[in-house]
Amino acid sequence: MSQFTDKVVLITGGADGIGAAAALRFAAAGARVVVTGRRENQLQAFAASHASINYLVADAGRPQDAVRTVEAVVGRHDRLDVLVNNAGAAAVMPLSEASYEQIMAILSVNVVGPSLLATAALPYLARQRGSIVNVSSTYGHKAGANLSHYASSKAALEHMTRCWALELAPQGIRVNAVAAGPTETEFLATRMGLTPAQVESIKASERQQIPLGRRGQPGDVAQWIVSLAAPDVWMTGQIVTVDGGLNVA
Repeated sequence: MSQFTDKVVLITGGADGIGAAAALRFAAAGARVVVTGRRENQLQAFAASHASINYLVADAGRPQDAVRTVEAVVGRHDRLDVLVNNAGAAAVMPLSEASYEQIMAILSVNVVGPSLLATAALPYLARQRGSIVNVSSTYGHKAGANLSHYASSKAALEHMTRCWALELAPQGIRVNAVAAGPTETEFLATRMGLTPAQVESIKASERQQIPLGRRGQPGDVAQWIVSLAAPDVWMTGQIVTVDGGLNVA
């Protein structure tokens, strides 16, 4: 893992859950890591956990934040080797209740944000022959009732991963994705806005559906993010599903 020594990694939504677990793994492997998010108190507290992690307040769903984020990272560290598009938005949203605002809130974070960040990062990633890792979901390729807009946004992210891989290969930039299954984070409560009772009901149902019998831990997914970002990995355009077998159940 010394291959990350002095490399610079940008992780959106990196102060908790999968993003935080990935940040700690990159930092332990020698990388200098910048995590982004909207809540400065949370970012500041997390960055204090490791000397090689710092933070930037930025919203992955705000178009004007994309260039500012990349320029701030390069301004601090003079390079960018890895972009991890981890920030995500979701909602349990029946089609009958879908509004323009709700749909766009999901697409702005899950599709538009990663696109604009990748565009801003390209010159720097090309200079280092770097890597993009997008964080998708089992539901990017598995149907789920009341998840049509979230699932379709992740399907778009997965197909963008494949298209970018072909487009950017001549520049030496690899693009892959990790499709995470149900994971023990605060996503259901904080991102989907569910009540504690709803969260527990969903978790119980998911445990019954997952062939390996448990929900994932952030580290289960983070280890694949770090592995795919390693410069000696001969892979691009791939979607690695880490979900305990849920996608084939």
